[in-house]
Amino acid sequence: MKVTICGAGRTGHLNAVLFKQHPGIAVSVLTASAAVAEGWASGDNVWQAHTPDGNVLSARPDYVGTDPTKSLQDADMVIVTQPAQARPALLRQIASYLPQNKKVLLGAIPGFCGFDWLAAKTLSCHDNVVIWGMKDVPHTAFDLVPGRRVRMGGAKVQLFAALHQRESSADRAVLAEMLARLFDAPVAMLQNYLEITLTPGNALMHPAVLYGLIGPGAPWQDKPFDEPICWWSDCPRAGAELLEACDAENQAIRGTIEARLGIDLSTVKPLRQELIEAYGSQIGDDRTMYTLLRTNRAYAGIRAPLVPNPHGPGLLIDRESRAFHEDIAVGQALLVEMAARLNVAIPAIAKTYHWARRYHGGLGEGAPAYVPAGWPEAA
Repeated sequence: MKVTICGAGRTGHLNAVLFKQHPGIAVSVLTASAAVAEGWASGDNVWQAHTPDGNVLSARPDYVGTDPTKSLQDADMVIVTQPAQARPALLRQIASYLPQNKKVLLGAIPGFCGFDWLAAKTLSCHDNVVIWGMKDVPHTAFDLVPGRRVRMGGAKVQLFAALHQRESSADRAVLAEMLARLFDAPVAMLQNYLEITLTPGNALMHPAVLYGLIGPGAPWQDKPFDEPICWWSDCPRAGAELLEACDAENQAIRGTIEARLGIDLSTVKPLRQELIEAYGSQIGDDRTMYTLLRTNRAYAGIRAPLVPNPHGPGLLIDRESRAFHEDIAVGQALLVEMAARLNVAIPAIAKTYHWARRYHGGLGEGAPAYVPAGWPEAA
């Protein structure tokens, strides 16, 4: 089985190494980084993954490069790991290079931000492409040295995947079998892709913590950080409480969709429950969202995106980070649009969304262009 991974970032690098631990899996990586491609082409570049228990896994992908013809040739599965804001351009780039003589299972890890809608719109003329997504990353990953090594965080005890509603039960069975070959954790197949789109994750988590760190009345409002901080183990209480409010509003969106469309989205659980089920004994204290975030060993060491303060000493939040360009400009924007169409009040989500857009100053406005015009009526 040949798997092509689009993106050599943390998730792409880690999964390339993990997939190569399994026999019979060929792994090709399509990257935009000429340096990473040249490092692989030199012949002695082995990719590493440092595990939480101190071991090192090593592998050499079968191909790493910038050429979509070579990377996608004869691919059975294509996995997009690039951030949501980069995915429209990526899918347009690779569309004409996908194999046409067989079914190709094209998915995203993670599959959030309406990836099914994006892929269906971009690849509408490719009937042989089966669109799917995974609910979350199988492992957290951080401390990437591109093309060389990455550090693996905690693993999910179970994984979840879903297909676009257009796909068949036969496609579902094939996907389940292929994912079982790639991942050690069991993979459960969801019934509706909205179970992935509404899964509480970064689009709720990062904006709420940002607001708690640097928003109105926060400890670092208009003030640089003296030293690096971690997203979760340094999460302020106000950020965790705001996150709970945003999560409750996401549950309200879920409930309204269930009533409106007559579908079961009960797998979209409250965030604290999701995290407890995902990380189990890796969490030291799960009594509240605040204690859970600060004691989850799977999150330990994941730093907030900071850059040197150009106006003096200290560090500032990096405006180029995915927290803004993916989680807010795409993920939150999608939730705001869905809530508006459903007439669901989301004051906490709206507060973080509009504040973050003002703070950044350069984010686009409005929902992603691929949201179906007739949704939810035409769902």
